[in-house]
Amino acid sequence: MRRIFVCLLLLVVGCRAQAPVPADMQQKIEKQVRATFNYPPYVDVSVGDRKPSKDFTGYDDVTITLSFRGQAQTRKMLISKDGQSLIAVTRMDLTKDPLAETMAKISLAGRPVRGNKSAKVTIVVFDDFQCPYCSKVHQTLLSLMQSYGDRVKVIYKDYPLYDIHPWSERAALDSGCLARQGDDAYWDFADYVHANPQRIRGDKRSLPDQLAEVDKITLEVGKRHGLDEAKLGQCVQTHATKDDLNASVKEAETLGVESTPVIFIDGMKLDGAIPDEEFRLILDKELKAVGGAGQ
Repeated sequence: MRRIFVCLLLLVVGCRAQAPVPADMQQKIEKQVRATFNYPPYVDVSVGDRKPSKDFTGYDDVTITLSFRGQAQTRKMLISKDGQSLIAVTRMDLTKDPLAETMAKISLAGRPVRGNKSAKVTIVVFDDFQCPYCSKVHQTLLSLMQSYGDRVKVIYKDYPLYDIHPWSERAALDSGCLARQGDDAYWDFADYVHANPQRIRGDKRSLPDQLAEVDKITLEVGKRHGLDEAKLGQCVQTHATKDDLNASVKEAETLGVESTPVIFIDGMKLDGAIPDEEFRLILDKELKAVGGAGQ
């Protein structure tokens, strides 16, 4: 009899420990969350059950779920016992280095390196060869490397937005073929394509002709650098670097990359075309942090 009583007591406690949020309170929470964090109308905001917070007296934990097109993410918040206040709290684990964890998620194996391969500061750019803003960042980096080339290294990863940039995927595939035979050939291709997109685009040139022009540039670069032309031609023709490209795209998505360019400096994420002056300030600060010298 005593065992039955204990089980019933635990059941009651369990029911009290987690309770649904009333519909009217859910609406209030949703409105506040949308207004505070500027979530667009097409993102669904749902409110989970509330349960007593283990860390904050007088508050309950409540989980907010954001979803759109099959993708979802959750965010934990605190709601006061009287239902008058909602607090967004971010717990930070001081035993971990978030920037180092980000860099650990980026595979640099086999990627061409520009600059000092032994440098302590690493710049990773998720690039789209047809993206005009990527071209701006590319030119900025070319300028910066004149000052920082012996203290930093630059690595490009591919994230072609082929829905809006139709020949960007082919350029990524072809550049990978060049990278398999040499860093210099890859960077020659990157420099040329970012500086001369009009050669590929042409004057109302059809997509098949644009793709053919990308292949032609690739073979020209390969010949200029003395690469194995037969091996390069086969790689270009069979799109042999497709798996590498898919891996790069998947990696980018796990890092929250949704557009280009996206830059990671030792794990610190920067979106868009960063101006030269701002770039220099960031690099000087990072070089100082790792024990190197600024400009």
